[in-house]
Amino acid sequence: MPSDNQQTNLPSQKELEKELSDYLSRKYGERIKIVSSGLMPHLASDGEGGEPAPGRDEKKPFDFAVTPEELVAYLDEYVVRQEEAKAVLATKICTHFNRIRFFEEHPGRGRRDVGMIKNNVLLMGPTGVGKTFLVKLIAQRLGVPFIKGDATKFSETGYVGGDVEDLVRDLVREADGDIDRAQYGIIYLDEIDKIAASQNRLGPDVSRTGVQRALLKPMEETEVELKVPHDPVSQIEAIEHYRATGKRQQRRVNTRNILFIVSGAFGGLEEIVKKRLQQYSMGFESTVTSKKETGRFLKQVRAEDLIEFGFESEFVGRLPVVAVLDQLTEADLYAILASPNSTVVVGKRQDFLAYGIRILFEDEALRLMAALALQEQTGARGLVSVMEKTLLHFEKRLPSTDIRFLVVTAAMVTDPAAELKRLLDEPGCRQWHAARYETLAAAEREALAVRLLKLRGDSLEASGMLPSPARLALMASRCQADSLDFNEICDIFVDRVADIRQCAEGLAKRCGIDVSFSEDAIDHILARQPLTREAIRTFCEELSGEFEYGLRLLAEKKGVHEVVITAEGIDAPARFINGLVSEKFKLD
Repeated sequence: MPSDNQQTNLPSQKELEKELSDYLSRKYGERIKIVSSGLMPHLASDGEGGEPAPGRDEKKPFDFAVTPEELVAYLDEYVVRQEEAKAVLATKICTHFNRIRFFEEHPGRGRRDVGMIKNNVLLMGPTGVGKTFLVKLIAQRLGVPFIKGDATKFSETGYVGGDVEDLVRDLVREADGDIDRAQYGIIYLDEIDKIAASQNRLGPDVSRTGVQRALLKPMEETEVELKVPHDPVSQIEAIEHYRATGKRQQRRVNTRNILFIVSGAFGGLEEIVKKRLQQYSMGFESTVTSKKETGRFLKQVRAEDLIEFGFESEFVGRLPVVAVLDQLTEADLYAILASPNSTVVVGKRQDFLAYGIRILFEDEALRLMAALALQEQTGARGLVSVMEKTLLHFEKRLPSTDIRFLVVTAAMVTDPAAELKRLLDEPGCRQWHAARYETLAAAEREALAVRLLKLRGDSLEASGMLPSPARLALMASRCQADSLDFNEICDIFVDRVADIRQCAEGLAKRCGIDVSFSEDAIDHILARQPLTREAIRTFCEELSGEFEYGLRLLAEKKGVHEVVITAEGIDAPARFINGLVSEKFKLD
């Protein structure tokens, strides 16, 4: 048996953890560390603002309790115009998933699956109006797996070409092999108008009507076998499973709850609808020939029009919901660019930020870009084209210089080559860009803070985070600096505030006294860089080392039940805790 001296020389739990952490970090890298569970309970169970913790595959939980109005409000933050399409999609998709949730929560209600028609959706609209973007946003908000396919790549089962059931298998892969999760996914099939039957065609049309027939069962309900002869990966997995268990593995996916959304531009369908309307309107509709107004004919489409267009009646019957998206105007294109969540602008800012260059856009430049994009006749895709034409040479040249601030002006949109030359040759031009950037950045931060309070104030407070002016300013600053959108920055700050409070709970448990951080102390921690879970954890470990002895002393003092750590305690922890102990133990 070890002697008493040997026992007293044994390392403490904290020392053991530090030695093991250092060893694992040297062997496997800095990502591997040991953190005391007593300090921060349950902290490792969550990921960083949408990023899973190292070594852990975190899946976003389903959120099927969303109401249509909540989903429309979410879509309004990202998608300009398209009010009718957003309302239709939000309502029917919310109903689809809330119905699933209801019957799963009330299994005794006697679910009637026989004859049930899913809310599969047909989207119509010209290119670049946001059809794919809308569906992706909805899948992201609900937390369901999502895959996109092109209808023209498939053929009827048994013929050369893709098998439509591959869409379901791809959905399982998107769900990381989780069949249960994949069975609540969304399959989005674009270019669906391209599989309408060809006119005056003889013989089987395996790439058009054949694909329509192949889609009928998956769009309603069928069992899709994951193991297929033409997939060597699934065959190898089946062999390995048989070798390990001696049993054949039957893996199937039921498509009952998988929602299918199909879309297309449907060129020529307007004429079919217009022709039908003319038969009943005695020529009134024939007076409307403006290209801008043809989109309204699609909103009056019926099943008979789709059948005449080339779809089989059974296929049309699987798509009970129809939503039509409008052509974007110049004002719509400008609104897309001016939105804080504009993927076009945010994406370009991130491109330059990768080189340490920060850029902002003057309003006149955005309006000119919208006007030029309208001439492209490709919807929002034209914005990307104009953006690249304007900034490509800046993106190529500036990373090799010491220029770190760029303001995109109307002159740069009009003549990018000349403005690039001025920026490189004239020192005064560089100084103007730096000064102008600071002016625009300050105005943007103020506007972001106001918008955050308006759109997210209530939800932030409901999540347990006080949306104070100081915190909103901090969020706006971080949103601008890292080119994040509202939802990202809100999720990150809510998670980090929860982490900080969990740290206080762990510290309280260790010391035997209630411990909390004041709101200004939390802001001081949130202002640190980088704002990651690991950084918060490391900083809280350092704080606990400074506070622990003093907190244990205060826990033994009669009448002291709680300690609130203020901003002073974050900036100077030793002085703060020493002063607090001295004050509490001062003789009367």
